[in-house]
Amino acid sequence: MSASSTPAATGAVRPPGSPVSTHNEWDPLEEVVVGRLDGATIPSDHPVVACNIPPRAARLQGLAGGFRYPRVLVERAQQELDLFVGLLRSLGVTVMRPDAVDHKKRFSTPDWSSRGFCNTCPRDSMLVVGDEIIETPMAWPCRYFETHSYRSLLKAYFRGGARWTAAPKPQLTDELFDPEFRIPGAGEPLRYVLTEFEPVFDAADFARAGRDLFVTRSNVTNLMGIAWLRRHLGPGYRIHEIESRCRTPMHIDTTFVPLAPGKVMVNPDYVDVDRLPEILRSWDVLIAPEPDPIKDPLLRITSMCGTWLSMNVLVIDGKRVIAERHHTGMLRALEKWGFEPIPCDLLHYAPFGGSFHCATLDVRRRGTLESYFD
Repeated sequence: MSASSTPAATGAVRPPGSPVSTHNEWDPLEEVVVGRLDGATIPSDHPVVACNIPPRAARLQGLAGGFRYPRVLVERAQQELDLFVGLLRSLGVTVMRPDAVDHKKRFSTPDWSSRGFCNTCPRDSMLVVGDEIIETPMAWPCRYFETHSYRSLLKAYFRGGARWTAAPKPQLTDELFDPEFRIPGAGEPLRYVLTEFEPVFDAADFARAGRDLFVTRSNVTNLMGIAWLRRHLGPGYRIHEIESRCRTPMHIDTTFVPLAPGKVMVNPDYVDVDRLPEILRSWDVLIAPEPDPIKDPLLRITSMCGTWLSMNVLVIDGKRVIAERHHTGMLRALEKWGFEPIPCDLLHYAPFGGSFHCATLDVRRRGTLESYFD
């Protein structure tokens, strides 16, 4: 058979048996996409960016948006990322990577222009439900074309039999963003920078538990975005909202983290356990320990993430859990709860948007679609 007649070359789809299949956050992990640091660029200044990151990082971002990340930040994060990839492979997990691209290039729509960001966090731009990969309509303009760096992988998964969907591309015009928005003070009601002008959401605001998904409304996920996914998935799935008390909510994986059937870890600062969805009454609700303090002054200034990044763990098989070595309180808590924590370093990934869960997209876990609730 010549190269030009292979299935990959002709676009033919293989018989059923998709290379993409994952239904929850804990079945045995077989294949994962891990992000890259190549070409990482400080996100361009925009209200939806500034309101979602710590104040000190927001001030720096406003001044340096569109420039390359300093080499000292990239090199430290790259060393840890390489070790993390090596750990995954030693555990028998297939690791795939996006293409390296230049995120400093400027791009535009008819309404606005921006430079890019990076492809360090595939968890945000793609949501895997069963054998379907859904490209998400993200609210940060600098991330508008981020999934293009994953297109080689997406096309390969599609040729192998996976379903590939893209949510409606948002306009991201001024109508989507509340011009009167300000971060609420202590005791004030929550408010969001997003309006309901059009559907937007990040995949990292959703957590999967078989036929049930959980979501936090946030400054990157609005009610229209949640409604779009609910209608798209149809009656075979239920989506439940987790109320967050965070004043700058963004991404569920430092708020509500399913670890195994019947066990979910929650952030005591962000979640009122008494207000969790009724279906979780039969589950063990595990209260995350206080994060260990970060003493590195440079990291404290440049981190794009909140203090609860200690919760951003990656479950390997419902028993083993990769967690940050620095957060000894989390490691001890996981042991107490019956898990086997695997310590790893990824502390210096925080300036690029996350930790183990953010840095990965699990595309295949060994398991079937089930309902874990009565």
